[in-house]
Amino acid sequence: MTIEELEQIAKSVCQENDKYDFEVNVCMDLACASQGADKLREALAKAAEASGKKVLVRRTGCMGPCSSGPLVRVDPEETLYHHVNAGHAEAIVSSLGGDPVPELQCDLNEHFDKQVRVVLENAGYIDPEKVDDYISRDGYKALLTALTEMTPNGVVHRITESGLRGRGGGGYPTGLKWGTVAKAGGDLKYVVCNGDEGDPGAFMDRSVMEGDPHRVIEGMAIAAYAVGASKGFIYVRAEYPVAVARLTTALRDARRRGLLGNGICNTPFNFDVEIRLGAGAFVCGEETALIASIEGRRGTPKPRPPYPAVSGLWGKPTLINNVETYANIAPIVRNGGKWFANMGSERSKGTKVFALTGKIANTGLVEVPMGIKLREIIEVIGGGVPDGHTFKAVQTGGPSGGCIPAEMLDVGVSYDALVRLGSIMGSGGMIVMDDTSCMVNVARVLHDRVLREVHSLPRGHSPDVHPAEPLLLRHWNHGGPGSACKPVRNHQGNQPVRTGHDGAQSRAEHAQVLQE
Repeated sequence: MTIEELEQIAKSVCQENDKYDFEVNVCMDLACASQGADKLREALAKAAEASGKKVLVRRTGCMGPCSSGPLVRVDPEETLYHHVNAGHAEAIVSSLGGDPVPELQCDLNEHFDKQVRVVLENAGYIDPEKVDDYISRDGYKALLTALTEMTPNGVVHRITESGLRGRGGGGYPTGLKWGTVAKAGGDLKYVVCNGDEGDPGAFMDRSVMEGDPHRVIEGMAIAAYAVGASKGFIYVRAEYPVAVARLTTALRDARRRGLLGNGICNTPFNFDVEIRLGAGAFVCGEETALIASIEGRRGTPKPRPPYPAVSGLWGKPTLINNVETYANIAPIVRNGGKWFANMGSERSKGTKVFALTGKIANTGLVEVPMGIKLREIIEVIGGGVPDGHTFKAVQTGGPSGGCIPAEMLDVGVSYDALVRLGSIMGSGGMIVMDDTSCMVNVARVLHDRVLREVHSLPRGHSPDVHPAEPLLLRHWNHGGPGSACKPVRNHQGNQPVRTGHDGAQSRAEHAQVLQE
């Protein structure tokens, strides 16, 4: 495979698509599929055939606003329809070339206008099971560019220049991690994709794996070239059967196109990828536990150092990044590190994909530049809290994160700012709560989730239980829902107490965060 051959494939796809006057894209992500999107697609295909019009009906990955599904987008008009069912198929096809169907038309301009799509740039535009669709949108061009025009060190430098930080939650500089693995000795190295998405309310990685699997594979291949690895593993929880099926198809098609395997693109570079299924243990999102699980052992964390970059899978240097991190790699290689670094804030570059869930009008996936205010995400992109209720808090970072109250909504979203608020970025889940939500019950749910994981660890690996925990559990069990929802007061009885990783934070510290 050469750049010229990729361009010829892309040209062929465009020529084939040009035979149609209209493209009807049907979101087949889990939220839409659960509401009959498969029957809708079949009905649209039948209606198109009966109409005699030249219509291409295409399945796609997640388009974003899941609460509006099933979603259909008609091109070239870029008309978006929401809450569509099979019974609407004939009306949609009949409207092609004329006025849209008014009762189905979806006005989400503010929802999309504030977004910047890098990871999700193909969402809603390609069939995830057709590698040629991916190639038609510059797919695998970055890999060939890296292999034929750049040195491994040059690739590492470009990722470092971009300022990309790991999107799995820790925010470790990606270029620094890659450089460490590249410098590690040994003739065998591994690249691992962490697709074990376990945070409550998080489904970003699932949607990317289901909707754009080749983007993840291309990112892994570029990473392998940069660090000198020849073998890769995608670790996916078994609860994601559609993602597993799409990845399996994508790996097969990439091999057939000569984009995986030996002598990729007529170069000395060899790289292939296998899928490993996880059993759903939350702890296996931690990299040392994930490594143990891939090796066939119980997924139990172990102390570091040594770090996986030095001694990981089977004692070999191993690069571990999550799905979203790898999905950022191809556009950075194509467009340059400075292009990516120009987006976002000073210490948090690029964009971030978030999964908005809970008491919010527009639940679903959004991708926004780092540094955007929480208020814009919640009130503008998310559409605010519905049914006349008021916003109380947003939980970020999963069980390890925290709840950010209404007075902190003007904070710019970045790794450092969220930590100062007593929360963390996490992998990108955002659970919105309104004035009917009980914060003590929220704390109890998250506590119980962590406690289950702690109790599942083998003897000698469980951390000590905090002395206050029995008292806390008694309060939860006997305090009653009324008392549980009352704000906790400090010793002077005049201000709510907000605590985070470092205990109670002063208002001066909150003000400092707001200024960043």
